[in-house]
Amino acid sequence: MESVSGAIAAFVREQRRMPTYAEMAVLLGVRSKSVVHFWIQKLITRGLLEKDARGFLKPPHRGFALPRLGEIAAGFPSPAEEELRDVISFDEYLVPRPEASFLLKVSGDSMIGEGIREGDMVIVERGRELKNGDIILAEVDGAWTMKYFRKKGKDVILESANPAYPPIWPRTELRVGGVVRAVIRKYQ
Repeated sequence: MESVSGAIAAFVREQRRMPTYAEMAVLLGVRSKSVVHFWIQKLITRGLLEKDARGFLKPPHRGFALPRLGEIAAGFPSPAEEELRDVISFDEYLVPRPEASFLLKVSGDSMIGEGIREGDMVIVERGRELKNGDIILAEVDGAWTMKYFRKKGKDVILESANPAYPPIWPRTELRVGGVVRAVIRKYQ
């Protein structure tokens, strides 16, 4: 059982997706899809595989978690504390509603004042109620952009976090694609 789940887990790590039934047959060294189905049912029963709302196979939700050891001063130096405070799962912390969320890679510098740089990834959540000051993904008059959402009376204004870019007032159409929930930057 462990070798079967290990083979599938290795495939998911390398390919970043679940294998097809045909690929699972190769991984398991069998020819019959009914044998693959048999093993899948065993893995589901033991909690090593799950089905999503649409019936597609997925790895169990275990999340990626790291220990949180404390805090670090970003201003004046302070004595370091290195004690286990908590374990944080990044997928749960950054993406509370995965079924309504997606990633985008940032291009441009209009949100640089908010610390969002070109090449960063943003996690966007669909279906959230908009609040003044939210950073949103919006289609404005046929073009997509990421800006601050500002509502003044009945008027909606989209503002950048870079003074080089003027505010945008939608002329004919404004469609909100979602609210930015998190920014991810990876250093070399």
